[in-house]
Amino acid sequence: MEGGDLEAAVAAQRRELVASRALDSDADYAFQLQLMEAVRASLSPSRPSASRSPPAAADGAWLVGGDGDGDGDGDGRSLATALMLDEMERYAQEHQDREHCEAEFRRMRQDLDRRAGCLSSAASSSSSSSASSGECFRVHVKGLVSEEWIKDEKVVVAGLGVAVCDFKDNVIIELKKPLINDVLVSDLEAEIEALVQGLHAAVCLDLKRLNVLISDVRLYNYVRGIQLPRQSKIAAPLNEVTMLQKKLTQFGATLVGPNDSKYAYKLARDAIVSQISWPEETNHGKSLKETCVICFEDKSVTEMFSVEECLHRYCFTCMKRHVEAKLLDGVMITCPHDGCNSEVKIDSCGGFLEPNVISIMSQRMKEASVPVTERVYCPNPRCSTLMSKQEVLEYSRSAFVGAERSRARNCMKCQFFFCVDCKVPWHYNMTCYEYQMSSATATAGDAQLKSLARKRLWRECVKCKNLVELAEGCYHITCRFFPVL
Repeated sequence: MEGGDLEAAVAAQRRELVASRALDSDADYAFQLQLMEAVRASLSPSRPSASRSPPAAADGAWLVGGDGDGDGDGDGRSLATALMLDEMERYAQEHQDREHCEAEFRRMRQDLDRRAGCLSSAASSSSSSSASSGECFRVHVKGLVSEEWIKDEKVVVAGLGVAVCDFKDNVIIELKKPLINDVLVSDLEAEIEALVQGLHAAVCLDLKRLNVLISDVRLYNYVRGIQLPRQSKIAAPLNEVTMLQKKLTQFGATLVGPNDSKYAYKLARDAIVSQISWPEETNHGKSLKETCVICFEDKSVTEMFSVEECLHRYCFTCMKRHVEAKLLDGVMITCPHDGCNSEVKIDSCGGFLEPNVISIMSQRMKEASVPVTERVYCPNPRCSTLMSKQEVLEYSRSAFVGAERSRARNCMKCQFFFCVDCKVPWHYNMTCYEYQMSSATATAGDAQLKSLARKRLWRECVKCKNLVELAEGCYHITCRFFPVL
């Protein structure tokens, strides 16, 4: 039977059930009216029953649902009819949902066919058509197992992420799923389950050529047949992977680094976060809460910061203290997680840092990216912008001719004209040697610095020209920027 005929038959049967239910209700009501007339006639024989007016609605309601056998049969028929109607409504809803899912898959398949057709037509018009015909869809898979805190309890949670992409790595479908199991799931089991779910999604989309990107070396060895599984609990899902491969015309696996599986990694991390947050009533309504693993306080998920590269999560307060402490130490800002060296991006810190702290953080990060020998600071006291020698040279070449020979430079921010060698405002009509030999080099700030250096017994490094204070040890100076080779 076709889908349209089946749906029409179900609708017709439903209408018949509703009509029969209404008919049974009318028959019951008429029967109780007659019963009520007979009872009243027996109680008042002097008054003819025909003169009785129709019973009140309250009396009829009192009689409905009595203990008689006929009432019991009517109630049974009504209950059965109601159950059948509920069952048919549930079936109709499931049928509608299934049609919606099938329509969505058809739309995605048509979109994939359209992309493949465009790719084939472009490949046939070029000389590299033979190479392009072997292109495969890319499936990023990642399974994660992590120790997290839910309030004052330490738990182990797992999740997986799958991203099916086209030839140009454009995401077609994303899948994230928590792995909830009473048995402890290992990292390898989570990775295998992610691969199984990724292959299932590709088969449902009717994809035939796949290249799976795997970041786990053990799983890669199992898939390529380099190593055979010895444990039964991983052999079963790997057999399922083999069965799914047989439904494909071309299958390949590529071992990638952790940063190359960013699509799937984020989805798997989101699946883990969904398991460690819980709803809680607040003054502003319901809010999702999460435990910060640094301060162990329950925070709203809107007050949690996620490091962009590793996706470790901490509350704004703890991250602010961490960033400020790193800035005071003058070092690069990395993730607070033990053993994690992921860099904290400046653009993502606007939610918990003041603008002046972000400016200092940006300056520190630029200082770390520019070698010491290439650093140039604008001598304008109101600017002091950090630049590299190469970028300020390229900028000055566009401003005037002969910048490299004259050693004159233009500040990229304030346009201040200065000498890159003397690190002072540009000395017109004087060479660098003449300027350094003249008394013009002695400024008030330089005189105060030299006076302070003599009082504190500071010494100047002959290589980097920085002032050094002797805290302890001998008088030998080893330059930290230019160590002895």
